[in-house]
Amino acid sequence: MINEDKQSNFFPIFFVGLTCIFTGGFIGAITNMINGAVSPNYFRIVMGWDFENIWIASIAQGIFEGLIYGVIFSLIFTTGFGIITKGKGTFKFALKQLSKIILIVLSCWTIGGILAMLLASISPEFYNSHFYDVPKEKTEMLKYAWVGGSIWGGMIGGLLSAVFGVVVIKNNWKDENRN
Repeated sequence: MINEDKQSNFFPIFFVGLTCIFTGGFIGAITNMINGAVSPNYFRIVMGWDFENIWIASIAQGIFEGLIYGVIFSLIFTTGFGIITKGKGTFKFALKQLSKIILIVLSCWTIGGILAMLLASISPEFYNSHFYDVPKEKTEMLKYAWVGGSIWGGMIGGLLSAVFGVVVIKNNWKDENRN
């Protein structure tokens, strides 16, 4: 139970904000580490990259974009955390909630990749006509579909988790303060 007389503390809120930002970079690195290994061709086509070490560049791109999304997510999550807990929430409490959100993002990333591969498998003609410069060879098309779908899934997961994160904080903060 949280002591109602406890003063609001800036440091947990500050560290929650930083953690959210760096978590975005970490998720971007991990997901693009996998995506760059699955289909470097996707990055050649979509990003227009024509050089060696596309895998390394894809990881750097993931970190960069992940940090940007992390900043946006951090603004929403940290603001919600501070307001809902009235500045009295602990860093440990926030990390518990953040771990649930990470699972949502990674689940959406996986689901997006699987759905895109299913679409490309079921209707390659539709997939080719609606997505940019899709490889014609079946295996390469499926790899390309995985990467594109997983990226979209991760972005949708990030959006959902921003909203879900605030709801989770609110519900769990109430539960924690009832005990």
